[in-house]
Amino acid sequence: MLMPKKTKYRKTQRGRLKGKSKAGSFVFGDIGLVAVEPGWFTARQIEATRVAISRKLKKEGEMLLRAFPDKPVTKKPAETRMGKGKGAPEFWVCVIKREKMLIELKDINLEVAKGILKSASHKIPMKTKVVFKDSISSNNK
Repeated sequence: MLMPKKTKYRKTQRGRLKGKSKAGSFVFGDIGLVAVEPGWFTARQIEATRVAISRKLKKEGEMLLRAFPDKPVTKKPAETRMGKGKGAPEFWVCVIKREKMLIELKDINLEVAKGILKSASHKIPMKTKVVFKDSISSNNK
């Protein structure tokens, strides 16, 4: 399971999911999966997505995962009374804002890659869309 080796603070506040992502463009890939709505992407969901993609990719192309769970989520034990502080960290999430690039694929046929990303999107807890590198660059001009 993915988690950071060390963090500055053990527990964090929940925060807001308002606004667009700062890192929403291609780095290496030719085709990618972009978040359409905000949400939390847990470490388990990231791993399930990674496994699903790598099974379908085999040795054809290359995958770049652009999400890393760096935010701890705390929970109090069941049937605990109010008070007595914040609960212990239970799992890790990656905060996903709108237009964040989640996954990139390269060195693969675009039609095959589109099918792989469509099946991977079923593992992701928010709405996503498949985008191509040339369509992003033409929209920015």
